[in-house]
Amino acid sequence: MIDRLPGDIFRQGQVLNHTYEIEGVLGRGGTGEVYRARNQISGRIVAIKALNAQFSGNDDYIGLMRREEQMRDVLNDAVVRYTECSRTEQGHVFLVMDFIDGPSMNDLMMRRRMDVRELMIIAHRVAEGLVAAHARGIVHRDLSPDNVVLRDGAPEKATIIDFGIAKDMSTGARTIVGNEFAGKYEYAAPEQLEGRAEKRSDLYALGATLLAAYRGQVPFSGSTPGEIVRRKQSKLDTEGVPEPLKGLVDWLAAPAIADRPASAEAVVARLNQALQPVSGRGKRQVLPTVDAGSTRKGRGGTFALLVVLLLGLAGGGGWYAGILDPWLNPVPVVSPYRLTASLGPDGAVLSGNAPDVEAAQRLGLAFTAATGVTPPEDALPVAQGVPDDRWVDNIAELFGLMQGLPDWSMTVTDNAVEFTGHANTREQLDQKQEAIRGWSNRSGMKIDIRFTFGPLKLQGQAVLDALSPFATCGPLAPDRGPLQVYDIGDTVIVTGALDSVEARDAVQAALDTMVGDRTVRIDVTILNADLCTVRKILPPVGAGDTMIWFGDGATGVVNLSGIYHAGDNPVVEVLVPAGMTGLSLWVLVVDNTNQVFSLLPNEKQAGHDIQSLGTVVDGIRRVRVLHSMADIDAGRGLYSITVNTDSFGKSEILAILSKHSLFEGRLPETLSVGGLADELKDEITKDPGNIVSIASRVIDARP
Repeated sequence: MIDRLPGDIFRQGQVLNHTYEIEGVLGRGGTGEVYRARNQISGRIVAIKALNAQFSGNDDYIGLMRREEQMRDVLNDAVVRYTECSRTEQGHVFLVMDFIDGPSMNDLMMRRRMDVRELMIIAHRVAEGLVAAHARGIVHRDLSPDNVVLRDGAPEKATIIDFGIAKDMSTGARTIVGNEFAGKYEYAAPEQLEGRAEKRSDLYALGATLLAAYRGQVPFSGSTPGEIVRRKQSKLDTEGVPEPLKGLVDWLAAPAIADRPASAEAVVARLNQALQPVSGRGKRQVLPTVDAGSTRKGRGGTFALLVVLLLGLAGGGGWYAGILDPWLNPVPVVSPYRLTASLGPDGAVLSGNAPDVEAAQRLGLAFTAATGVTPPEDALPVAQGVPDDRWVDNIAELFGLMQGLPDWSMTVTDNAVEFTGHANTREQLDQKQEAIRGWSNRSGMKIDIRFTFGPLKLQGQAVLDALSPFATCGPLAPDRGPLQVYDIGDTVIVTGALDSVEARDAVQAALDTMVGDRTVRIDVTILNADLCTVRKILPPVGAGDTMIWFGDGATGVVNLSGIYHAGDNPVVEVLVPAGMTGLSLWVLVVDNTNQVFSLLPNEKQAGHDIQSLGTVVDGIRRVRVLHSMADIDAGRGLYSITVNTDSFGKSEILAILSKHSLFEGRLPETLSVGGLADELKDEITKDPGNIVSIASRVIDARP
């Protein structure tokens, strides 16, 4: 712990929500502080993350804190456990999580160079944690050495922390919170610079983290936006890194998403193989020898008698048959009395015991009626120990209730049943649950029921089809393709834009009715109707290599969030590779007042050939379309804007690259949204292949 300061949010000895007693400060950052505390009820030591007062009312930061709290559903030792998100009477928002006692990877790499096997073990553990988080649809977005803590200093106990990306606690690390980017440049995947983060973005960050830990230094990602963009398109420098760490880092941190592992599960599988101990060849397992004579000691008489009896039976005639069966083949007694049965994609299985042959036949017939599969004749060998006379009747009746279920499994132990089942619909689930509970009351047998419902394999195409009627603000994209599937328990994530909160709720409701026991998360941007009018006309061509850069006119500092406040002077540049030629660039601003501003080209600036525009820096062509007020005063540039009370809301910058002139004549400096929509629709209809790429970013003007 570190020394307390007068301005700390909480003081030592303070009790939060009548439960958590503050013991000291663990760390401080620009947005808040982290404390060690003790649960007065359980005695458990916890860590508490608290937001500074100025951020406790900020929706972005509160949202990130709540996002962390959602991690409560992730139960894995490699992921820090979160307990609750709450607010004090003074208005301070805080988050309670497990206290992980141990150094971070950042602490260790600053003290020493970490060895290869140590890092491979950490990578395996972190990948296991990512498997659990990704299964719940949660992407960390800020995996880095300071967010991996080694409990008790042990690599095999590595634990991922800080899923909120709401703080900056490490020296020199840059963490940005906003709509476009969250994470640290040094470890962020290339796509995160464009505001996109997916599961494989975490894998890139894991690779960069391993490389940094081996080298003992933070990777250099660039000092300017252009340099950052350029460096992120290249492979990380792994020269001199020994195998197998080098191959792992190259695989994890490939610049192209498609070249990275398909999932964290794939990483775990590779590391399972890499970390297996090498077994020696030529070694044989030596079994203990047995003294042949010793096996006969004390048994010779019995053995001889048995031989005589058997010989006698063989020669004595048929009337001996069966006399000694109970003695030679006694019916075993089993305790507890068990039976298992299941039906699934791989078929149907029945095993266990029955009190007699007739009971085994009866249970087999009931199982066949429920599954359509005839079990083997020896599926239920006869055994004593059945708990009561009604046991066979009860199980046969329970089998009858399974008819119509596509997937189920039961384990019967004496008079207790553990049952898991899957129903096609919510209605079928409710019906079956009620019937099984009624059976339990009648039979007196206890039953533990766990039911799921919905399609066993939800096709990505079905989700796309369900989203299609709601795509009134451009395409809505699920996180899996049309040929992929969502299993039971998966999370369906939808991204894109909608024109209202009501539309988002409608999408949620539509998917909820079809996904069954899956979580639906609608991660869309709410835009105004004007922006959506234009978006739904544009073809789905993507941004390609084009990016839009935001900065601040007063300071020149990059703005990665896209959020500007009253008095701010947004500066906007279009970034394309310097080698891109032979295309036309069109830049438009669609604002929230039913107006469109044509920044390039227009009546004042006719040129739109990409190779004649802007300046080239570090292999990137930078075309400035909105300038600082200082540039305008000095006669450099045509357009500049300042956020004022009349311009709060969201506006969108569109950068369109086309093979040839997009419009027949120059556009006026301003036109209506409807006018632009009509022009675009006509041009796209006449030449649907003319538009090569469309990059867009939202300027979010706030008070």
